[in-house]
Amino acid sequence: MFRGVGEQSYEERVTVWRAGSLDEAIARAEGEAAEYAAAVGVEYLAFAQAYWIGGEEALGEGAEVFSLVRDSELGADAYLSRFFDTGAERQGEGG
Repeated sequence: MFRGVGEQSYEERVTVWRAGSLDEAIARAEGEAAEYAAAVGVEYLAFAQAYWIGGEEALGEGAEVFSLVRDSELGADAYLSRFFDTGAERQGEGG
């Protein structure tokens, strides 16, 4: 998770790492995140998560690369508005 310097924008990135364990994947991702933050001038918030995809053959078309399950009392429309469609997102603009 990254925060834009001097503004209140936050960026989430999903990256793929070949690693022997989740801990190794996170360590590699954190190293790359520090490099990315320095290169584009944002702050890395030291928050990384990992999701085990499976073996090399598992990463193909349609492969699930991330999943998050959150419990909520909100209805579907309110949930999407609260977490994903607030109107402040800049989607499809690249990094």
